[in-house]
Amino acid sequence: MISIQIEDFDVAAEHSALRSSGAGTGAIATFTGLVRDSGDMEGVTGLCLEHYPGMTEQVIAGLIEQASQRWNVREARVIHRVGRLTLSDQIVFVGVCSAHRGDAFAACEFIMDALKTSAPFWKKELTKDGEHWVEQKNSDLDKTKTWD
Repeated sequence: MISIQIEDFDVAAEHSALRSSGAGTGAIATFTGLVRDSGDMEGVTGLCLEHYPGMTEQVIAGLIEQASQRWNVREARVIHRVGRLTLSDQIVFVGVCSAHRGDAFAACEFIMDALKTSAPFWKKELTKDGEHWVEQKNSDLDKTKTWD
């Protein structure tokens, strides 16, 4: 399941959906990203996220497929919010269920790492002094390369 949405999401409901994937599920790994008060600049008051509709979902589906080829993934769910967000708002949810914890952890981390560098999202940080577009970080690119 992939969803790009303006609305907030319910982590417990997403976890429950993964848990209902069947008796073969022995592990669920999740990641939830939040808006924090610092990024490229200090004093961040919020974010504005944009995406490329249609292509974003296609890229994420490809990441889930790659994860499924590398690890035993029973099901994966990715939700990414767009629009204007304030401090502590949830931005992204990645959840993976598998028969074993190692596969669930690895696939969840891989999807999140690759999502940061591959999916067409654009993030603008909002501060009391103005706003600016966030550039992709070398540390994120380096982390994604470790999966090659």
